[in-house]
Amino acid sequence: MSSKQSAPKTARTSARGGAPAPAAEPAGPRPARLTAAAVLAGLEGVALAACGVYLLVMGLLGKPDSPQQAETGGLTVIALAVLPLVAARGLWLRRRWSRGPAMITQIMALPVAWTLFNGGGALIAAAVALALAAVVTLVLLVNPTATEALGIGPRES
Repeated sequence: MSSKQSAPKTARTSARGGAPAPAAEPAGPRPARLTAAAVLAGLEGVALAACGVYLLVMGLLGKPDSPQQAETGGLTVIALAVLPLVAARGLWLRRRWSRGPAMITQIMALPVAWTLFNGGGALIAAAVALALAAVVTLVLLVNPTATEALGIGPRES
């Protein structure tokens, strides 16, 4: 094995017994676009968690047709709230991995917004707000300023 082949492996490990070296902190201030994307993803996570808690409480204290189904739905929605919250924290801390979960969350929000829109009534306003937040967050996440701040750049061939 040549020294060129072993150099990247050496660079990835620290002097303490071959453990992975901690990732370097991103330099400079966090771009406003990345901050906005993190805040929007966090707000979506908080809204999901609030809806999950509401479903859970109404399943326990209300008079649903199926209390078990309401409680399971509430727990499921609370569990789903973890993804945007973790992604928002990662974006806030400028972690490279966080862009994927944040984008997946926004893409999943679009069909939910469509379903809410077809529900009519007051759900139309919620659908428009959700769709708008999802599209804005997606645009912020694919912006070159945000991708550079996360350490994601064009692939070299």
